[in-house]
Amino acid sequence: MVEQVLPEESFDAPIAGESMTAELGSRPWQQPSKYSTVEEALGFYIPKLDNKELVSGLLDTLEMGIPVVTIANTMQSGAVMEGIHTIDVGIIILPALVEMISYIAEEAGIEYTSGLEQGTDSRRSDSSIQLAVKKLEEKQSNTDKEDVVEVPEPSEVEEKPMDMGLMSRRML
Repeated sequence: MVEQVLPEESFDAPIAGESMTAELGSRPWQQPSKYSTVEEALGFYIPKLDNKELVSGLLDTLEMGIPVVTIANTMQSGAVMEGIHTIDVGIIILPALVEMISYIAEEAGIEYTSGLEQGTDSRRSDSSIQLAVKKLEEKQSNTDKEDVVEVPEPSEVEEKPMDMGLMSRRML
C-alpha cells in the first residue's frame, strides 16, 4: 500500500464557510469603489497598458491563443473584486479594453483572436473533439440498427385502479 504525502501548502486553503465569518464591509468588494466613473476607470487602465512588463506578458498570452475578450473580461473582473471599480463600470469599459488590447497586438504584429467571431471556436480541446466524434459514431450505429418498437395490443394493457387517496383528483 502506497501512502500519499500531502504537501504542507494544502493546509493553507480556506476553511469551508470561512467567508461567512468575516465582518461585513471588510472585503474590498463590500466597500465603495475607488473609481466610480468610466473616465476614472479608463484612467486606471491606460497607464497599466503602457507598462512594458505588462504588455510583454499580455502579448505572450495573446500568442498562446487566448482571445482578447477573455483577457479584457479577466482584467475588469479582477479590478471589480479588488474594489477598483463597480461591475457596471467594468461592463461599460469592456469594449474600450478590447480595443486597446487589440491595438497593442496589432502594433506588435501579433496574430490574435478577438473572441467575437461567430461560428468559430478555435480553442476546442482534443477531448471535446473526441467526445463529439464518439457521439456521432453512436448516433450512426443507432440509425444503422433498425429498432422496431412493439406497440402493445389494447387487450394487453392492464388497467390501473383509480387512486382514491386524500389528495387524488376526483373524476366528476
